[in-house]
Amino acid sequence: MRKLSIFYYVFFFFRGNEREEKGKVMKEVKKKEKLETSIGDSRSALGALTVYLITGLFLVVGFWVVGNKYSVDLISDPSLTLRLLWSIEFPIVVIIYSLFRRNPEECSYFRAVGRSIIGLISGALINALGAVSLGAPIGMQSLPKTIHWSFLMSVFTFVPATAVFGASWTDWHRVFASLKPTGNIEYMIVIPAYGAIIGGWFGAWPMPLDWERPWQEWPVCVCYGGIGGYIVGQIVSLSLMLFLRKSKNLKLA
Repeated sequence: MRKLSIFYYVFFFFRGNEREEKGKVMKEVKKKEKLETSIGDSRSALGALTVYLITGLFLVVGFWVVGNKYSVDLISDPSLTLRLLWSIEFPIVVIIYSLFRRNPEECSYFRAVGRSIIGLISGALINALGAVSLGAPIGMQSLPKTIHWSFLMSVFTFVPATAVFGASWTDWHRVFASLKPTGNIEYMIVIPAYGAIIGGWFGAWPMPLDWERPWQEWPVCVCYGGIGGYIVGQIVSLSLMLFLRKSKNLKLA
């Protein structure tokens, strides 16, 4: 009888611990679901459209400043044009995407801004090395063009992800390598980034042709291709968000 009572004691002890662990897990799951729901509400397709309109507006402002204040363009002075474009676009991208940072309880807004600056520099270096390895001209005359083009591409590709993910290798690998975005903000990051890269690659095709056009010079057509691809990527990501939302609503119905 004593052995039986000991058995019941041990059984209910572990049973109680198991229930306690299950309760903790359920609380964490509910907390995560609540967070994901709030994230889904704030980062809806309408929110993405607003972000795209704002960032697109600042690109337009950049071109307006270049053309009206300095009377140049990508063909006549690509270095100055690119420098003005990325310096105008970068702050607004940082301001917006830092609001969507992961773990805002642990990562302050200013920390997200700070790591975005690191992402800008790191991304520019990677873009510059990639461009040179794929045939971009090397020389003192082309160096400023390459640097400022790399900074603009970094604003399109690295800065949003750095503001949101920071140095989380798991998120970077899942979103960019495995192509498994799980929310609207991740679609807003990965698809326009790949759009800019693919657009820049297609934009480079006319460069080696012997048409002898001024826009074939590095990095004019590549820059137009990157900007065009970035805009197309935004349109594709927005369409995908709307499609997934519609599919989810149909499943729930």
